[in-house]
Amino acid sequence: MTGAAGTDSTLSILAVTQGQWGERIAENITANAPADWLVQSWAAPRVIPPIVDDPEDYLPETLPTADLVIALGDVAGLAQLIPDIVRMVEAKSVIAPIDRNTALPQGLATQLEGWLKAMDVTAVFPKPFCSLTETSYNRTPLVVQYEDDAIARFARHFGKPEIKVDVDQGQIQATQVVRDAACGCGRYVSDNLVGTAVEEALEEAGMLHHHFPCLASMTKDADYFDTLMHVSGNLLKDSLKDELGAHLATIYLRPHGRVYEAEGEETDG
Repeated sequence: MTGAAGTDSTLSILAVTQGQWGERIAENITANAPADWLVQSWAAPRVIPPIVDDPEDYLPETLPTADLVIALGDVAGLAQLIPDIVRMVEAKSVIAPIDRNTALPQGLATQLEGWLKAMDVTAVFPKPFCSLTETSYNRTPLVVQYEDDAIARFARHFGKPEIKVDVDQGQIQATQVVRDAACGCGRYVSDNLVGTAVEEALEEAGMLHHHFPCLASMTKDADYFDTLMHVSGNLLKDSLKDELGAHLATIYLRPHGRVYEAEGEETDG
């Protein structure tokens, strides 16, 4: 695997924000990151033109060094600053999530990936952000595999939500967040599922996901044929369904004309 941050070293992160979407993500990461991580933020200018001729006009004189840059821009112009930011902070890994296609169109993401690859920098573009795992990102049929130590370390804690549940007598008694969504939605859903009947958990998780609210776009995505908000909600519910597993009731379909006796023997009706 590539990447500057080994498993035994401090992981230093620079979150580049540009508005409320990025600020909320950066705040959640900072508040809930492991104690040995160093998370810092830089608020980029709110107004950046679609085509940036002179990146230095929009960059500060200095930025703190970092292993990983997380690009959380509101406009496409910010993506054009990422290579220069990476050089300034000496990073070898970049996460540029796509929760709204207007902020990072696919063509620009492909161009940015090429620029960073030429710099020997690994970049991932999870669409949506909460599809990120330690080895892949995106939802079927768009799954992309990657290898990078720093990104994988980040994704153990933030990405595709993973919630452990304790169930007793058909009710969720306790929950534990194994991996939160970067925006904090996974933790919010986890905290509010306690006391929910198992059979209502998936529907309730979907409602909580929307009430958080999810930060992904409600505009239909051409790749998924669905909104990124719905893709995000389905990622959460898929993960929770896998965790609940055997606790969910099994539906048995009885062939017409068959009767199942108390002893379990099948007879003609």
